[in-house]
Amino acid sequence: MAFAAREGRAVWAAAMFFTRLPLPSLPVLRPEDESRATGWWPLIGVGVGALVAAVWWLAARVLPGGVAVGLALAAGMLFTGAMHEDGFADVCDGFGGGRTRERVLEIMRDSRVGAYGAVGVVMLLGLKWQAMAALPAGLLPAVVIAAHALSRGAALGITATLPYARSDGRPAQRMTGVSGARLAAGAVVALAPLLLLPLGTRVACLAVTVAAWAGCALWFRRRLGGYTGDCLGATQQVAEIAILLAALATL
Repeated sequence: MAFAAREGRAVWAAAMFFTRLPLPSLPVLRPEDESRATGWWPLIGVGVGALVAAVWWLAARVLPGGVAVGLALAAGMLFTGAMHEDGFADVCDGFGGGRTRERVLEIMRDSRVGAYGAVGVVMLLGLKWQAMAALPAGLLPAVVIAAHALSRGAALGITATLPYARSDGRPAQRMTGVSGARLAAGAVVALAPLLLLPLGTRVACLAVTVAAWAGCALWFRRRLGGYTGDCLGATQQVAEIAILLAALATL
C-alpha cells in the first residue's frame, strides 16, 4: 500500500511537472516526489501521445488528413505547454549564437526567442507535420504514442549520463536524483509502445533514438560539460522527429 501511494504521488507529480493539464496540486510537494517524478517521464509521454492520437482520430473523421495532423500537433503543445519545443528553441539560440560555455548558458536563459530558435522550431514542426501526414492512418496512433514515450526515454537517459550544467536552480535537484531502478523502469515504459509496431519499424525507431540520445549527449558534454532543462527538451524533440521519420521510412 505504501509503495502504491508513493508511486501514485510520483506519477501525479510527473503529470504536474511535464504537462499543463489542469490537475489539482499535491497537498505537500516533497523533494523526493520531484526526483521520483522524473523517472515516470516516459509514462507521461504515453499519456500525451495517446491524447494527441485521440485528437487526430477525432479530427480525421470530419477534416482532411493534413488539417487533422495540424490540430493534433497543436493539441500536443497545448497539453505540454510547448515546454519541449521551447527547450529546443533555446538550445538552437544558445548553441547557434554562443561561442563560450558561459555565453551559451546565458543565451539559453533568455526568455526571448532569436532567429536560430525561430527557424529551428518552424523546421521542426514542419517536419513533424509532413511526417505524420504521410504515415499510414492505421498505424499513426501507435507511432505517435511510441514517439512520445521513447523520445522522453532518450531525454531521461541524458540525466543518467551527464551532470547538471548549472550550479543553481531546482532542476538540478529534481533531475539528478533519479535512481538506477527508476531509470530502468522508465526505459521499460519507454520501450513498451514499440510492441504496437512491426518488427522492422521497432528496430529502426530504437536505433534512431539511441543515435539521438548519444549525439545530443556528446554535443552537450562538449559544449557545456553537462545538460540543462532546455537540453532535455531539445533531446526529446530531436528523438521524436527521428522516430517519426524512421517509422515513415519503414512502414
